Amino acid sequence: MTGWTMTYDHEISCLPIHESMKSSSTRLAVLSRLTAPVYAPLRRWVLRVIATPQQGVDYDTPLDDPGLFGPDSITWRLHADFPGMMAGGICALMLQTLHPRALAGVWDHSDFRRDTLGRLRSTTAFVAATTYAPNGEAQRLIDRVNMIHRRIHGETADGRAYSAQDSDLLIWVHCTEMWSFVQGYQRYRGITLPEAVLDRYFDETRRIAEALGARNVPGSNVEVEDYFRSVQPQLEFNERTAEVLDVLAHIRLPIPVAGLARKTFLGAGAALLPPWARGLLRRNRVQRLRDLAAARSLRTLAPLFRAALRNGVAARSCRRVGIAPETLDNWR
Repeated sequence: MTGWTMTYDHEISCLPIHESMKSSSTRLAVLSRLTAPVYAPLRRWVLRVIATPQQGVDYDTPLDDPGLFGPDSITWRLHADFPGMMAGGICALMLQTLHPRALAGVWDHSDFRRDTLGRLRSTTAFVAATTYAPNGEAQRLIDRVNMIHRRIHGETADGRAYSAQDSDLLIWVHCTEMWSFVQGYQRYRGITLPEAVLDRYFDETRRIAEALGARNVPGSNVEVEDYFRSVQPQLEFNERTAEVLDVLAHIRLPIPVAGLARKTFLGAGAALLPPWARGLLRRNRVQRLRDLAAARSLRTLAPLFRAALRNGVAARSCRRVGIAPETLDNWR
């Protein structure tokens, strides 16, 4: 990971499109037409994996609606990076298998064995919508998840009660995801974000966990790291953990070279795991070497993915609020 120096203002400036931006957009449109034969197949393959009906989410209207975060946010910038988000999502799933009560909810109430890809797509769609969709659409999905959570409760194999509405479980899922997204962005962008940026990101995104019912959600980088230290005594690797990881390792992807793609993203996600989690998940030396190789591969391929997906929901949302999509690549 290379170092990166950034001057950080209290607010990130996202100015309306002016003439130079329009000229830039024209050049990008020409470039897009010229490179379409190269990137179009890759874009189709990615969409085959992650695409869902998006629960009817409209990212294009109403105009000027910034959604829950808006274009000035750190969240819009981090979540626009597909390679980092996908690898981070895999890392988060691996971490989540270590919490017995959180895992029990998935084990008892989801169809992850038969429809693993469908579950991943639903999570991807929720993160995308709560990040970029207009306020009404984002709130609709939050309300829908809250309704689903009310039905998810039970007991672990050893008799401990759990509920998807438990604040501590909501915090666990939230922190594993946001922490992993940060790691994915930094590793596969090859940059190191300043502490102030990380603090602002965790402060911004905790509003999603709070909207789902969590209380006292960590809101800074230090608080998230302290939280992970505090929760480790509750974590364990058990038979359920092993089975979920095995299902994930054999997920079927509806694309060419599916095996290679699966190994690359799974390995790149595992490479993000913190040392304490690699130990708990029993990643042996051979697996760790493969993870590092997968991480190098994704780092190499990342620019291709970004180029192929440059007209995704983040770009559409930028146009909705009247800024150039390239703004999300710029930090002040």
